[in-house]
Amino acid sequence: MQSAAISTRLNWLRAGVLGANDGIISTAGLVVGVAGATTSRQAILAAGVAGLLAGALSMAAGEYVSVSSQRDSEEAALDLERRELAESPEEELEELTGLLVARGLSGEVAREAAEQLTERDALRAHARVELGINPDELANPWHAALASLVAFTVGALLPLLAIVLPGPSWRVPVTAGGVLVALTLCGVLSARLGGAPAGRAVLRNVAGGALAMAVTYAVGTWLGSAPS
Repeated sequence: MQSAAISTRLNWLRAGVLGANDGIISTAGLVVGVAGATTSRQAILAAGVAGLLAGALSMAAGEYVSVSSQRDSEEAALDLERRELAESPEEELEELTGLLVARGLSGEVAREAAEQLTERDALRAHARVELGINPDELANPWHAALASLVAFTVGALLPLLAIVLPGPSWRVPVTAGGVLVALTLCGVLSARLGGAPAGRAVLRNVAGGALAMAVTYAVGTWLGSAPS
């Protein structure tokens, strides 16, 4: 139970890091592109705020739909298991015994464990062993949506503030530097949470962010200098 809770928290933290990472890259690309086209702080701020809101709400809506679908699937699987337990309890007991044997228990021990688990809470036993679902911790779409919205917003605020606070000549360098540092930290953190080497994750993250800013700045500069 404790390990499952820790795993759940790590998954949420990993999702939060990825959401913040998306907010950093998408907003940085947007505001740097606009800064390449104009020096108007008001225009850059308006574009950045619009991008932040659109991105955060899009992330929240997408996460809500995705997690709602996951929860619907989990509830459907639990309903099916509940019906099977009511209609054929002996077959379900045999099935649970077989699953425990497959996990390394001897037949006798598996049978005794299956009987005890069934007496205690048959649905919970089958949900955990057969389906890999904790009935008390079904995915919550509202929590997921709020987490995505907050994570994206926090990430997006960094390039937004970095682009509007300095003077015109410093906007792009300050933003690019701040974004690359933030992406480095996100890469290290996501790698640590996933138990992967940090170097490759950081390189991918920084290279992707740098490419996004370079492309949008070049396009913005070209559009800003094009005759109207």
